Amino acid sequence: MGKTEKYQAVTERPLGSWVRASDLRLQILLLLIITITVFARVLPLEMQKKIVNEAIFLKNTDLLVTYCGIYLAAVLTASGLKYLINVLQTLIGQRALADMRKALYHHILTLPLGFFRKTQPGMVVASLVSEIAAAGDFVGMAIAVPVTNVLTLLAFGGYLIWLNPLLGLVSLSIYPVVLFLVPQLQKRANRANKRRVEATRELSDKIAESVSGIHEIHGNGTYHIEGRKYDRIVDRLRKIRVVWNLYRYGVKTGNNFFNSLSPFLIFILGGYLTIRGQLELGALVAFLSAQEKLYDPWKELLEFYQSYQDASVRYEKVMEYFNTLPEHLTEPPGRAPYVLDGSIEVRDLGFSTESDIRLLDRVSFTLKPGEHLAVVGFSGSGKSTLAHCIAQLYKYTDGHVLIGGREVSELSKRDMIVNTGIVSQTPFIFDGTIEENLLYACSPLIDGEQAGARPRPSLDDMISALQQAGIFADVLRLGLTMVLDRERHADLISRIIRVRENFQAEFGDILSDYVEFYDTENYLFHSGIAENIIFGTTEEADFSIPHLNWNDYFLTFLDQADLTRPLLSLGAELARQTVDILGNLPPEAIFFEQSPLEPHELETYKNLVARLQKTRLHKLSIRDRQKLLDVALRFSPGQHKMVGLPGILESLILEGRALFRDRVSADRPGAISFFDPSRYIRTEPLVNNILFGKMKRTTPQSLEKIRHSVIQLLIEEDLLETVLQIGMQFQVGSKGDKLSGGQRQKLAIARVFLKAPRILIMDEATSALDNNSQTRIQNLLEQQWKGRSTVIAIAHRLDIIRNYDRIIVMKAGKIGEMGTYEELIEKKGLLYELIHGKQ
Repeated sequence: MGKTEKYQAVTERPLGSWVRASDLRLQILLLLIITITVFARVLPLEMQKKIVNEAIFLKNTDLLVTYCGIYLAAVLTASGLKYLINVLQTLIGQRALADMRKALYHHILTLPLGFFRKTQPGMVVASLVSEIAAAGDFVGMAIAVPVTNVLTLLAFGGYLIWLNPLLGLVSLSIYPVVLFLVPQLQKRANRANKRRVEATRELSDKIAESVSGIHEIHGNGTYHIEGRKYDRIVDRLRKIRVVWNLYRYGVKTGNNFFNSLSPFLIFILGGYLTIRGQLELGALVAFLSAQEKLYDPWKELLEFYQSYQDASVRYEKVMEYFNTLPEHLTEPPGRAPYVLDGSIEVRDLGFSTESDIRLLDRVSFTLKPGEHLAVVGFSGSGKSTLAHCIAQLYKYTDGHVLIGGREVSELSKRDMIVNTGIVSQTPFIFDGTIEENLLYACSPLIDGEQAGARPRPSLDDMISALQQAGIFADVLRLGLTMVLDRERHADLISRIIRVRENFQAEFGDILSDYVEFYDTENYLFHSGIAENIIFGTTEEADFSIPHLNWNDYFLTFLDQADLTRPLLSLGAELARQTVDILGNLPPEAIFFEQSPLEPHELETYKNLVARLQKTRLHKLSIRDRQKLLDVALRFSPGQHKMVGLPGILESLILEGRALFRDRVSADRPGAISFFDPSRYIRTEPLVNNILFGKMKRTTPQSLEKIRHSVIQLLIEEDLLETVLQIGMQFQVGSKGDKLSGGQRQKLAIARVFLKAPRILIMDEATSALDNNSQTRIQNLLEQQWKGRSTVIAIAHRLDIIRNYDRIIVMKAGKIGEMGTYEELIEKKGLLYELIHGKQ
């Protein structure tokens, strides 16, 4: 079985095998350090005895200093070595944990799809992330902790018996009792721990289910229903954890009691022996110290025992859950993958679920290489199941599927990916770039370490695939909206600056109705007053437009540029006009298109206008002045037409623009990137740098006109492919959530087109596309893929199947009829019924 046997061994490996598989050199080094550490921990006890019996009793200062120095050196050595032991056990444990996660993850990826239909994603995540972590931690401590503490216990115990055999045996007599009681309690704790692991998995599954189905919860208002389900699981987990923790604390409490009993015995018996002169005082001090230190290794051994039990329970539950064999080999055994001719033969194919529900029954047909087959049928008729069986995603229960004369069930996964490609109805787009997702289907084939590897697709191949799938324009548009990195795209940035001049020269007049180009000498009538003054993009938050009326530096500049008073007057006029005209209308956004005020601000400015009737501008409160200034700074003459821009204010703003630029450049360099025809605007997307202006309106007509002009220029300047490459670096987000449903489906189609498999399976692959896109892709399949690849299309639109070589109509898991479109329509059977309805 090759790979399958290896994967099977992963879930059947005992926990101890990971300890044996760890780095032997680190283990030997660890044992050496442990031996030295034990000696360093016992030595201070002997020094305590000598300090009392010799140095202090003889009043010898030199001996006192010597013994104290040895004591300190031993303590420092033991502490340093203990830290080194922790470092080594961390390295061993984390390496083992990484190996466990890798091996288990690789195994999980090969499990059959049926396993995942009954497994919640939260369960898989919890197993790989949290539950198996305890096993990794145990592997790290599996040698260091027991060896260190057992040797320390033996050393301390031997030292106690050496000091006084009777007292030593009495103090150690409690440990057999503890060794009997602790495992009894731990067995009960383990049973509770198993229930805790199962309940925790159920809780993780419920959380994952709720997050995945949040649209349904919101759409149906089932917050309380789902909440009650969750609460029941939490309550059950709470009770289980209470029992589990009570047993754990029982173990600790019993252990603490017996360890506290030991000093009592020493005080009674040791004190008596010392009084009788049968035990030296220094020996009693050393005995008490040794007995106290005996608790630490014992406590660590007890914690190690509990960690081992917890890790064993979790590890066994995880491995038991995933102990399922892959249905197929991942790699062909000892050979290169087959390159098959694309012929397909299906004979008496049947498929039943685990609950013995028959989804396919005695399905038979043949396809020659390059033929195209459409599969249609009633809902639940087995169309997708048939596609999945042919693609080896489902293991059929009876019958035969042959590709190129070879049984699909006997082919390896690599044989299948070399020869087939599939696009599902709901394709998955992975987190990463468009390019990474585009190459995803090809990536196993361009792995240089694999047999039969093919070269990486060229840029021309990728562009062709994007064009065929109809996502080329989307990727190009994304490229135009990307913000370039100055270091990575230094050459392109310098070219864009040159292109900008050509763009305005060639398209300036054509686009004058749609774009207001930046000009330092002219006022921007389709931008706000604040944008006209700043005339650039802000690098610091306090210079952003919403914060300007609170920016002391900016407010001081307005005073010095004689702009404050006219701006306040403009703000007052805008407020009055808005209140007069819109004051009694509903707060709908459409009514406020010609005012800089937002609907939710109307009530505030009504009150302000009322105060203006009683108070002059210069006597308004600071807050009221800021509100008037705010609305004035937002005023855009090209959009807000209820008030005109005074000519004197326009002149003052243009003068202030130059003054503001000089001052900020001197006082706050880097705070603002000012618009300059010879400089790239690094915070703006590529398209804005080409336009070097602002769109006057964003209607579909204007956007299309601008986009067409930009693309035409990119073609002329030989930059189209460069921008497309930038667009392919767009991060699509988790599950491709930054793309629309149609874009995700087009990208999935593009990646299988790029792979160009001999057999192409389309499982309702265009269902999320508009009719024009579906028709275009169907025409492409007919014109470029017929005779080139064998195509099986599960079709949901019946108006696009006319030109397929053969059509199968499925009903109740069987082939109801099969033939060409004309034959089946003339027959007036199932296909006719699907198209025209039951007559």
